[in-house]
Amino acid sequence: MATILLEEMEFYAYHGCFKEEQVIGNRFVVNLEIDVDTHEAELSDKLSDTVNYQAIYELVKAEMDVKSHLLEHIGRRILDAICGQFSEVSRVKLKISKMNPPMGGKMRCVSLAMTKTCKQ
Repeated sequence: MATILLEEMEFYAYHGCFKEEQVIGNRFVVNLEIDVDTHEAELSDKLSDTVNYQAIYELVKAEMDVKSHLLEHIGRRILDAICGQFSEVSRVKLKISKMNPPMGGKMRCVSLAMTKTCKQ
């Protein structure tokens, strides 16, 4: 078993509870940890024997393009999509950060971390 990390993927998206956030948008950073059996790929050196990192990135990008009020909603969609589309994945850990959130004071980000165990 190995853990594949997709770190600090940046997206500009229109998520938030305030109307202004859904119009003006904000910068988001997404981190993923994906547990997968890489034994075949380790021996074969073939992309077809492991999870395609580009496909995972495109899936996250597609979900980030869908407006949501809550980070929790975005997170659930990403976790469900990864587990649903990549049967070789056994667990996904996700962290979504909203940079410079409108909280009434100076703050680098707010973040949500979620984990899902996929069906095996």
